Amino acid sequence: QVQLVESGGGLVQAGGSLRLSCAASGRTFSSYAMGWFRQAPGKEREFVAGINWSGLSTYYADSVKGRFTISRDNAKNTVYLQMNSLKPEDTAVYYCAASKSPLGVEVQFQRGYLYDYWGQGTQVTVSS
Repeated sequence: QVQLVESGGGLVQAGGSLRLSCAASGRTFSSYAMGWFRQAPGKEREFVAGINWSGLSTYYADSVKGRFTISRDNAKNTVYLQMNSLKPEDTAVYYCAASKSPLGVEVQFQRGYLYDYWGQGTQVTVSS
């Protein structure tokens, strides 16, 4: 069983930055593919970014490419989402997720049902 705890959310002005962290319990974190998803009020959950077990492969939604960066530190059992140039439309609850499956292509990282564990979410609010 893996527990995921997100932190780092908050209120920021448009154009600002935030870094989200997701700390994982368990000794097998380094073998998991990880993803960040978000859900805005009244909208469906959407994929934001994904990273493979080694950190060498990363994937992003078109809406965040060039602004967000996903990374991981397997020694610290933590995955990060650096968010720059934030926009009001980035406002959402952000969730990290872990997959036991060896996700290898972008379309797999985008599929929420392929993730086995989810965090409780952290609110990000971007004011205009």
